[in-house]
Amino acid sequence: MQTTKLTSESILPLTCSRAGTCCYGKAVMLNPWELLQFSIEKKVSPKTFRDLYTDFGGVRLTFNGKKDSKGQSACSQYIDTKGCSVHNGRPLACRLYPLGRQIQFNKAHYMFEGTEFPCLTDCAEVLNLPKLTVGNYLKGQGATPFENAQDAYLEMMQNIADVAFQLLLETGLSASGDTKTLQMWQAMGTASPEDLTQRIGTDWLDALMLPAIDKTIDNPIDFATAHNELLMAKIQDNFGGLDTLAKISDAAILLIGVALQLARGLGANTQEIASHWVATAKSHGALD
Repeated sequence: MQTTKLTSESILPLTCSRAGTCCYGKAVMLNPWELLQFSIEKKVSPKTFRDLYTDFGGVRLTFNGKKDSKGQSACSQYIDTKGCSVHNGRPLACRLYPLGRQIQFNKAHYMFEGTEFPCLTDCAEVLNLPKLTVGNYLKGQGATPFENAQDAYLEMMQNIADVAFQLLLETGLSASGDTKTLQMWQAMGTASPEDLTQRIGTDWLDALMLPAIDKTIDNPIDFATAHNELLMAKIQDNFGGLDTLAKISDAAILLIGVALQLARGLGANTQEIASHWVATAKSHGALD
């Protein structure tokens, strides 16, 4: 898909007409911080929100509401004629729309799909509304904390993968001639969301999406840091004393699955990430 790259100074018809068309037929992905913010706004526990309103263990918002004229279902949080029922808790994908955000070389870039501004298809009336710079639009959307959360969880995703690399490369597993591990890493990158969720299992899905953080943490970076510490402790407890190569392989496969599940919640391409991790492991001597 061709994209149009933007800067913070790019001026576009970003004033929303509140038509609600963007609340139908979308795939809105969630990270653990966003799941928490939704639950706070909904006044339910994160587990309740996840179980009632998300798919695949919490990484995608459920769209099962009233259908529009195109047959697309509305977001589960959308109320016809009123709009989003949890607007203050909406995730980064909703705050950015119709823009996307991409991180390359530790720098964020914004873009939209195609060469024509996406809203013109269903909301051409935005052309008659005031135009905004990308920077001012994002400021008005309160995007910064949610961008910080995304960045922090991208780092956590890599931390999880790094442990899987250590298990593969530093325990004798790769030196043993093992090929199963990398084959499974690659397969999980192309697995359906249903299959990957099932492979990971409830215990690790809960640890990933429902961290047992007792105190209230308002800063998303601090929240993700505390979450990372909890997850690393769980990894150490479960995999710190593995005594066979078969168990080490299973652990390395599971952890890449967890990392890919988080990647999906961050809106990343799991196939590309898995291929990158496999290529990196092969460059260090692992076999597939």
